[in-house]
Amino acid sequence: MEPGTARIAVDLLGGDDAPAVVVDGALRAVRADPCLHLLLVGPTEVAAEVTDALTPAQRARVTVRPVRSAAGATDHTPRADTTVRAAVVAVRDGAADALVSAGSTGATVSAAALGFGRWEDVRRPALVATIPAVAGPVVLLDVGGSLEPRPVTLVRHAVLGAAYAAVAHAVAAPRVGLLSVGTEAGKGDRSRRTADPLLAAVPLPCDGSYVGLVEGYDVCLGARADVVVTDGFTGNVLLKAIEGAYAMAGGPPAQGGAPRAAALLGVAGTVVVCHGAAAADDVASGIALAAHLWRRGATDRVRALVAGAPENLSHIDSNDTEVSA
Repeated sequence: MEPGTARIAVDLLGGDDAPAVVVDGALRAVRADPCLHLLLVGPTEVAAEVTDALTPAQRARVTVRPVRSAAGATDHTPRADTTVRAAVVAVRDGAADALVSAGSTGATVSAAALGFGRWEDVRRPALVATIPAVAGPVVLLDVGGSLEPRPVTLVRHAVLGAAYAAVAHAVAAPRVGLLSVGTEAGKGDRSRRTADPLLAAVPLPCDGSYVGLVEGYDVCLGARADVVVTDGFTGNVLLKAIEGAYAMAGGPPAQGGAPRAAALLGVAGTVVVCHGAAAADDVASGIALAAHLWRRGATDRVRALVAGAPENLSHIDSNDTEVSA
């Protein structure tokens, strides 16, 4: 565990089984990390379920921000009085360092983009998950931040993914692949066929290299690529398929299962989005991920690497049109 205090705002009402699993996850996170401080955002009686179960020393590391409303699954612009918006405000105003929510992905991404602002050169924030592949961790993005498969979005995701792999996982010279239905040039839909040569021509940060098209099994094997790029629709489906495969096989591999928490890249704040069906362990892992990213200064470091990328992608935007997957 990395040293340093981390103050994490937790959305108590986010998730399919909230608040019970969020309460359990918060308890596990506080007990596991003596340098962790939590700001519980939600009803006071729910927050009390956490604080009442802690020792006095642990309770001193927990504060509460009373909010009674949760963002709904279709709230793409959540109201200011919802828990996720209040958590964003807490981070923006300096009361917390990062936030975690298992609520609606659309609501969380929207609240973060509105409250923190997007990075200047990232139009579509991306959710990035790390798959424990056979050969080592594989960074997969997007897994649900943006559903559009425009070529310029895929190219920007490659830049984000290379920087994130280097910062969050200390991957030297990350290898980046584009997910498709085959590895031969020309495979895939129009968007992938357009993005493939663009990726080959765009320098990637941290001495990253583009290895070409990869297939679904490369995500689980990890031998060809450290970063796999796709659109949010495909990435979300793939991530949940991997979860299901592990469940059918009787459990995840020894190094851990498919994550139920993903970091949001492209906004000026540290945000972790947990799976809506997250269990208590998943929420605790999401809180630990947020603390890890904060302690590494990951958001600022990735932002600096992306801003320093030598290739300007504006010329792609001028000729790029939206295409369907």
